[in-house]
Amino acid sequence: MSVFPATAPDWNNLQVIHRNTLPPRPHFFVYDDERSALSRDTKEARTKCLSGTWKFNLSKTPLEGPSHFYAQDFDASGFDDVKVPGMWQCQGYGEGPHYANIQYPWPVDPPNVPLEYNECGRYVTSFHVTEEFVKDAQLRLRFEGVDSSFTVWLNGVEVGYSQGSRNPSEFDITDLVELDRPNGNILAVEVYQRCDGSYIEDQDQWWLSGIFRDVYLHSFPKVHLVDFQVETDLDDKYQDAVLKVKIQMNAESDVEIKLLDSGREIIKDFKKLNGKEPTTFEIPISNPVKWTAETPYLYDLVMDFGKVISHRIGFRKTELLDGVFHINGQPIKFRGVNRHEHHPDTGRAVPLEFLKHDLNLMKLHGLNAIRMSHQINDFRLYELADELGLWILDEADLECHGFDEIGLENPASYLSDNPEWEVAYVDRAIQMVQRDKNFTSIIMWSLGNESFYGRNHQAMYDAIRQIDNTRLIHYEGDQEAKTSDVYSRMYPPVSTVIDMAENVCVQTNKPLVLCEYIHAMGNGPGAIKEYIDAFYQYPRLMGGFLWEWSNHVSLAFLDEKSKYH
Repeated sequence: MSVFPATAPDWNNLQVIHRNTLPPRPHFFVYDDERSALSRDTKEARTKCLSGTWKFNLSKTPLEGPSHFYAQDFDASGFDDVKVPGMWQCQGYGEGPHYANIQYPWPVDPPNVPLEYNECGRYVTSFHVTEEFVKDAQLRLRFEGVDSSFTVWLNGVEVGYSQGSRNPSEFDITDLVELDRPNGNILAVEVYQRCDGSYIEDQDQWWLSGIFRDVYLHSFPKVHLVDFQVETDLDDKYQDAVLKVKIQMNAESDVEIKLLDSGREIIKDFKKLNGKEPTTFEIPISNPVKWTAETPYLYDLVMDFGKVISHRIGFRKTELLDGVFHINGQPIKFRGVNRHEHHPDTGRAVPLEFLKHDLNLMKLHGLNAIRMSHQINDFRLYELADELGLWILDEADLECHGFDEIGLENPASYLSDNPEWEVAYVDRAIQMVQRDKNFTSIIMWSLGNESFYGRNHQAMYDAIRQIDNTRLIHYEGDQEAKTSDVYSRMYPPVSTVIDMAENVCVQTNKPLVLCEYIHAMGNGPGAIKEYIDAFYQYPRLMGGFLWEWSNHVSLAFLDEKSKYH
């Protein structure tokens, strides 16, 4: 019988977004030396991938089931085996999968989600560590994506809590990992199907649950890099550049950086960082090869602080010139597509080869841009986009258009224009930018999708500008572009597009992008030639992103033996 908690649990508490998580950071792995760092082989990194087969139990609600499954003496041998990464609905568990375009699949009462009828997945695995791995190290447990929220225990001790389904979460578990445990270190994770954050994850896609991206155990040296940010500033002739690399250490340290071209060292610089404030390297580069979607030339940036991090970068500059979007001084038109992160058998747990196939197929058919609809994706997509040449509109994991369906006079007042939700909104913006700010292919940030417009979007914009001033910021819900740097529309007729290009775009010196158009489901699309002709006729039209890349076919189960798509 269910027993309701005396106080609001973390997953039903707007005041708790993260507990005991480390600050968000750029994506990187730490290596022992330059050779292994340049290999980009994560098997050579100071990292253990904990993905694989885990023990699993599902309850109809967090209030039922084996609540002490995380205890050191708990026997999880009776649990089932599931794959991590994976969505439990795609492995035959729970109700669903459920698809909802707009409507919330639970009674709307923000920030509350039902205490019952909220499935709860309990995961258990174990891992061993070597003395070399833990010696003089900070051990970080990193979840790349968990839908919708989760609590973590290690060896019976609660580590923390986090939400934001498509954003990574990282915990310092240095003091909890044991070297010589006979049965290994016991990692237990309780995943909640819904949380208060689910109100701003109402995207037009399948509602799926579980640990759907990889789980890593990182071994950072005690003195380590905590943040870095790369800018490639081209001169007025778009010929020479200044490479700016802002680095922050957690303590005083010598740092050397190198820029490599096809294995040849171009330049290096050396500084002593005190760890208290970021330090910026500014290095003149004579006529570097420029990065575009057609010429995706990448350099290797190597940062050595005793251990080594490498990151591939391209030299490019985005800007508005007289209201026209330019990259490297040339006007750009998006031949873009919206792409949901989805696989027909595994949901949002998308295999790398499937992801590669999608992007190669896009290039084959002349597409040059992707909108991340409607959340940040697996980091490997951005690495591939850098390599293959695709412009990326990166989008925060935020959507709440379901409030438009429940008869509210001012739906924005519930979340987007409600100051009580500001921290939750801003967190999603910061998580996106901090993780992805060093990927060259990203040329615009988006504040989310179909969430009306309110003060919290302005707060998101301001938070992004505190981190990055080199990219434009987009949000379609800001119809008058009060906050956004560009106008954005969904499915306007060609006549409206032309009218905006001739009038408001000229008057305000802001361009227009169609973040969704030529809807390719049902009886569409149409007027493609007319749209494309308009894009190339009017300089302040940026192009658009067709809806969408592929249908969301999903695996479903009739019973334990019967399944279908």
